[in-house]
Amino acid sequence: MIQPLQLGNRNFPHNIIQGPLAGISCAPFRRLTWEYGKPAFSCTEMISCKTLIYQSKVHPRFVMIDPNEGPVSFQLAGNEAKEIAEATKIVTDYGADLIDLNCGCPVNKIRSKGAGSSLLMNASKIYELIRAMKENTTVPVSIKIRVEGLSSDRFKQDIVNAVSDAGADFLIVHGRHWTEHYETPCRLDEIQFFVEGLSIPVIGNGDVVCLESLKKMLATGCAGVMISRAGVGQPWLIKKLLAEINNEKFISPSLQQIGNIFLEHISELSQLLGQEKFAILQARKFAKYYARGLTKRLEFNEAVNHCISIPELQKICKRYFDVTN
Repeated sequence: MIQPLQLGNRNFPHNIIQGPLAGISCAPFRRLTWEYGKPAFSCTEMISCKTLIYQSKVHPRFVMIDPNEGPVSFQLAGNEAKEIAEATKIVTDYGADLIDLNCGCPVNKIRSKGAGSSLLMNASKIYELIRAMKENTTVPVSIKIRVEGLSSDRFKQDIVNAVSDAGADFLIVHGRHWTEHYETPCRLDEIQFFVEGLSIPVIGNGDVVCLESLKKMLATGCAGVMISRAGVGQPWLIKKLLAEINNEKFISPSLQQIGNIFLEHISELSQLLGQEKFAILQARKFAKYYARGLTKRLEFNEAVNHCISIPELQKICKRYFDVTN
């Protein structure tokens, strides 16, 4: 059910969220998602607590909030309570509306440091880290986990107890084991286990790309739904899903409008990253997502892969999307 969402001391008009994406979820992406999709809130990229505490200057890619975007949840990565506490204070001062602890990242360089999904085998550590967050901020605190799909219910119950006892305001569950890739379907039954085992809101995450998959996720009883990869290249997706589930009319952007949004995204990235060449590298990564509706999608992607400047990118978009600028 689409409904208002209360998370701790914050209220949101609906319950669909734009989730964190490594290398993607910086301010330009979130700002466009807010303008065209109006999520309940959006998330930053995962930020290392050590980066926040020990680097003399943190790159704005990780901490900048655009004045024209909506509420933002900062996602932290770490495994030491003192560092989590200090990082929580720092991002609260940056203007975080909510703060999340990553307990799901499957990347080895994160797991090898005892962070991300490696925390899932240590419920007492999760309890300790949530307490450190709760004691150092007044904004809602959450953790984002993956499921332990290959284990007994005892594992999940330990996590339920830790999250509940530590006083987390809500839980986000990505319904895959950390060893599973995206071709493995999201385990909706595992998400439902946490929904039924906790009195706090549980947000379901995984494989929501369309109205049908949204309905399946909501059928778990989750309080809200987090969309991640599907939002890349279509920042209007959440507004579209909200309209469809409410039987309201939604007019998708024209190809020309999509081309202009793509250019807007890359131009804002150039300003944020400080160098045009870095923005063009990002453009190469994003091109295939914005080109979903192009008949000459592969040709467009190839052109962007050889592009070296924003003026050249503008010409490419004019050729394939018929943009006006």
